[in-house]
Amino acid sequence: MTTHPMDEDRQFETSDQYDPPTTNSRPLRASSSADATVLDEIAQRVLWLATGIIDAANRGRENTDGLKVGGHQSSSASMVGIMTALWFSQLTSRDRVSVKPHASPVLHAINYLLGDLDASYLTRLRSLGGLQPYPSRSKDPDTVDFSTGSVGIGATAPVWAALSHRYLASRIEDTPPAGRFYSLLGDAEMDEGAVWEAIIDPEVRQLGEVVWIVDLNRQSLDRVIPDSQIQRLRGMFAAADWQVITCPWGRRLQETFSRPGGEVLEQRMRTMPNEEYQRILRAHPAEIRDRLLRGCPAQDAAALTELLAGHDDGALAELVRDLGGHDLQELQAAFAAIDDTRPTVVFAYTIKGRGLATEGHPNNHAAQLTEEQMQELAEASGTSLQDPWVRFPEDTAAGRLCTEVARRLAREPITPAVPPTVPAELGWSPKAVTSTQASLGRFLSDLRRASPEVTDRVVTVSPDVASSTNLGGWINKTGVWSLAGRHDWFSDDRERLLKWQEKPQGQHIELGIAEVNLVSLAGELGLTGERWGQPLIPIGVLYDPFINRALEPWTFGLYAGGRSLMIGTPSGVTLAPEGGAHQSINTPSATLEIPGLTSWEPAFAQDVEWVMLEAMRDLLDPDGGSAYLRLSTRPVDQSLAQVPEDELLRRRRREQVVAGGYRLSAHPAAEDDVTLVGAGAIMTEVCAPPTLAGHGVRAGVVCVTSPSRLFRALRARREVSVTPRSAILETLFPAAHPRPLVTVMDAHPHTLAFLAGVRGDETHTLGVTAFGQAGTMAEMHRLHGIDEDSIASAALGLLGR
Repeated sequence: MTTHPMDEDRQFETSDQYDPPTTNSRPLRASSSADATVLDEIAQRVLWLATGIIDAANRGRENTDGLKVGGHQSSSASMVGIMTALWFSQLTSRDRVSVKPHASPVLHAINYLLGDLDASYLTRLRSLGGLQPYPSRSKDPDTVDFSTGSVGIGATAPVWAALSHRYLASRIEDTPPAGRFYSLLGDAEMDEGAVWEAIIDPEVRQLGEVVWIVDLNRQSLDRVIPDSQIQRLRGMFAAADWQVITCPWGRRLQETFSRPGGEVLEQRMRTMPNEEYQRILRAHPAEIRDRLLRGCPAQDAAALTELLAGHDDGALAELVRDLGGHDLQELQAAFAAIDDTRPTVVFAYTIKGRGLATEGHPNNHAAQLTEEQMQELAEASGTSLQDPWVRFPEDTAAGRLCTEVARRLAREPITPAVPPTVPAELGWSPKAVTSTQASLGRFLSDLRRASPEVTDRVVTVSPDVASSTNLGGWINKTGVWSLAGRHDWFSDDRERLLKWQEKPQGQHIELGIAEVNLVSLAGELGLTGERWGQPLIPIGVLYDPFINRALEPWTFGLYAGGRSLMIGTPSGVTLAPEGGAHQSINTPSATLEIPGLTSWEPAFAQDVEWVMLEAMRDLLDPDGGSAYLRLSTRPVDQSLAQVPEDELLRRRRREQVVAGGYRLSAHPAAEDDVTLVGAGAIMTEVCAPPTLAGHGVRAGVVCVTSPSRLFRALRARREVSVTPRSAILETLFPAAHPRPLVTVMDAHPHTLAFLAGVRGDETHTLGVTAFGQAGTMAEMHRLHGIDEDSIASAALGLLGR
């Protein structure tokens, strides 16, 4: 009876009929080619290092809190051949690679061999300041091109990076050239919708620099993937005009297939279910011959028996493991066949856990090798547990190849271009009555006239809602960006208001109705400054309620460092006739909580201009971040904003707007009986409920432009020094004059509830806490208790009236 530990909590016992070998097998076969033999040696060392990194984090480090550290030795092992072949024979310094989350130890092992990672980090996987659980371009100490970990999102990032580089190169002449954009992903990631939303986008089919390599180990976390899946996957990629390359067999198996009777073995290997193949991997070598014959038609059994007679049990066990994803020469041949005129997907058949004692086990996802098994792996890898992190000597063939590859992959430092100076304001007055959504379109037009150098850096992105979010004027003037350009068959139609001219010089990128694609592309457009030294100002526009659909990939893009300015419009129950599906509730609260993001909800057109300019400055600032603006289609009387005409007072108002809010009351805060606080288009109701004046109540009014900046100011107030932005709270809510607060939002009231903690005021929070329905705006406001009467009633209640 042999036991194999599959995780820290349990071990799996094997019966006489289920007796896998206890030793680790070499994952890659030695080749007659001297170069391939060296690659095999390097691959074995990579396997050892990747497995050892995880082992050191679990078995070699004191665990003080009782929580398992974890890691994915088996998932890493299946990628060793693919990544060794790619890094050591294919990549150039211009290429960029996204590595599947569970293969991060392989990436760090390769970087270590190439001198890009200090040995001290190899024992610090999943520790504070050490190697991250999954590749992180912002937190790992070595070269990581793309953050992965959010399944499907990291896989698609190279697509949007390639598109971003194409856009950049079409706009800026001295853009550094780029190579290929590789994505290494597991076959289980193919279940993610983000994958298919990306590959079917019309622009993507022209990106010949995009290459996906799928680790087809046919296992996910819980199960063996059904065998019919690969046929569908190949067909779906081909239907999207991708080149499809499949590496099912290693050269040893291919040579066996060419012998007399080999066609029977090939047919047997091709048609057996994945589950049966995985079971054969876990069988004792003495059983494999019988298992192969057991599923063979009687008329072919004799030929297969004769063919297999030339292999002893051990050789046969190795033969059935000879898959294309572990044959370095086969992988190199696949890479050489890539067609650079269209995107390519390579399906590389692999074995999960190849080369480890846990290989092929259906539950090996969290498997950890024992000390004895680690010792066996060390011996097979030419190293030891006592000195696990040894590199190849420089005077050996492997050492010389590592030096050569490190030199080839070394990147020239990027000299970032000096970003343009964003003006304080543009100098044009808004219409007397307008909406914040309409103000966005007006802003982009005004920016083009006032600051062409800033405008040149702007690129707008939309998921087929450009015309309904007021980008029409911008698109008419700048055009729609397209890789090749398309003929405009409506150019002579005089009744057309929106000119859809697609050209390589355009500044608007239109995607299909896929918000995940939108935010993913926006994030990569926001990284062009770091990748190629030329910063852009990506502005994404989508309907506010659908931010929830894109929230996870957008947040992950921010984590990866991809900055963007996102506009959610139209919004709230104020969008009354559209019904509950289009009436957003939680977006202000959710976006307030995202690190590196400032959420804004301006109420007036002038505020939109100042906020947009501030967001652009913040995006271009190395220490800045991203922004979200929630806008409305509701026309608002702009005189309510009371924008000062005096230059000094106007500048002070602008400073308060970008700090998070300002008082609209003509009287000082000391004279308030109650303070009404609102954000966004609902300020029409907040500004002057007539019922309060009729009851002799003097209400102060605070217009919040950024809930997140006020929340940060509240936290910053507890720091040693009070910053100017934290001082905004004293301006809005002076400590010497506490008053009851009524907060109002066309969103969940939780967003502004924290204001009760500024002075400890008694507070009544009004907002939307139920799904909406179709109706008039007045009906919706009354239904959700954010109309003028509800505001006045809340204020009177706080005053005991």
